[in-house]
Amino acid sequence: MMTTESVAPKTSGSANGAPTPPPVDIPATVARLRKTFATGRTRDIEWRRRQLLQLQKLMEENEDAIGAALVEDLDRHPFEAYIADVATTAGEAKYAAKRVRRWTRRRYKLLEIPQLPGRGWVEYEPYGTVLIIGAWNYPFYLTLGPAVGAIAAGNAVILKPSEIAPASSRLMAELVPRYLDSDAIAVVEGDGSVSQELIAQGLDRVMFTGGTEIGRKVYEGAAPHLTPCTLELGGKSPVIVAADADIDVAAKRIAWMKLLNNGQTCVAPDYVIADAQIRDELVDKIAAAINKFTSDRPNGVRIVNQRQFDRISGYLSGGDGRVAVGGSCDRASLRIQPAVVVDPDPDGPLMQNEIFGPVLPVITVRSLDEAIRFVNSRAKPLAAYLFTKARETRERVIKEVPAGGMLVNHIAFQVSTAKLPFGGVGASGMGAYHGKYGFEEFSHRKSVLTKPTRPDLSSFIYPPYTQRAFKMARRMF
Repeated sequence: MMTTESVAPKTSGSANGAPTPPPVDIPATVARLRKTFATGRTRDIEWRRRQLLQLQKLMEENEDAIGAALVEDLDRHPFEAYIADVATTAGEAKYAAKRVRRWTRRRYKLLEIPQLPGRGWVEYEPYGTVLIIGAWNYPFYLTLGPAVGAIAAGNAVILKPSEIAPASSRLMAELVPRYLDSDAIAVVEGDGSVSQELIAQGLDRVMFTGGTEIGRKVYEGAAPHLTPCTLELGGKSPVIVAADADIDVAAKRIAWMKLLNNGQTCVAPDYVIADAQIRDELVDKIAAAINKFTSDRPNGVRIVNQRQFDRISGYLSGGDGRVAVGGSCDRASLRIQPAVVVDPDPDGPLMQNEIFGPVLPVITVRSLDEAIRFVNSRAKPLAAYLFTKARETRERVIKEVPAGGMLVNHIAFQVSTAKLPFGGVGASGMGAYHGKYGFEEFSHRKSVLTKPTRPDLSSFIYPPYTQRAFKMARRMF
């Protein structure tokens, strides 16, 4: 995920030219939340449930205001604002509120003979005061969504929205204390220096959503305190389109997700690998779908800021590959016409960097083996996609292509279910969340074993050791 400003040095204003938020006394804020956690308030199951329901209410009651903030920050269509930020976040909170009591129950384990008599179980324990550093591209879902798991687990939570989406950040800072317990859940606005100072407080867990390079900096900042981290990063998520795929449907689904949020989505198709037999047909149909889906935006789609625009337009200005559709760029309006680029240099900038914008490279291969080798020669992606009708092809790709998650015959839907974990692997991240997996990510699984004192069946392990005790130990262990 391309979020290069998330922990960058301090600047005089936000990345989009909005006023810098008023300074916050970070040590005092952290101390306040730690004090609340120490009282045990956040451990109470009813407290957790109420906060989750209030979070659902926050999203549902403020849909119009959230939509307006997303228009200002990202030129987001209200439909996309609803499905990608409002409904997803509210749904996560509702799902967790219904299940949090069940999730916190002790998980008793059947013990081995040497441990008997006794009882053993897993106790889910909150970490304490945790930090969630959100991303600008889905500012509510990628900040408040992870908070669902943190709240369900019983933590005090600090939310750091991205300064690159200033309208969304301001609205979040206004709404969260209105709906949630402000002594246990706080929003801290600011630029990268604020993130750095928060991490330096030695919090109990940090979750960061953003780019791989910044993820490394977050990890480095947390290391002196041994603070555990969850990193949801990104990378170049491939789409393999096999020769037997339904080309009509594949083209529409690829184009739809590449255009959602103007291409600024961590699990969007970064590039397509197409079998040579169907490459031209696929490119033509993706181009047709793009033209149809953007008919109301003939001048192109808006990129979040000048820095990102210059980066993406730079990929198109280098003359790398054949541009099959689109590609016009207007720096004054930050608009780019979505482009399909056929067979760019595999070692060039377009194929070496996460694009995170409305440019789609298409790479031609002559076999499934070649497609798998191409993907596996690169860093492990956050998502991998496959379009095929053949079960054998599906099973091969699932087993042979490592990725944070995989979806067959559609794009990105693996992210929007609370029943599956969402996270990366290798350079695309560590840890996972959503649903129960988010609860577990923000919980310490404490092993508990209880044993009686009488009768003292452990007497044979006490020194001095005898041959009889040695024989008994061999039988038991």
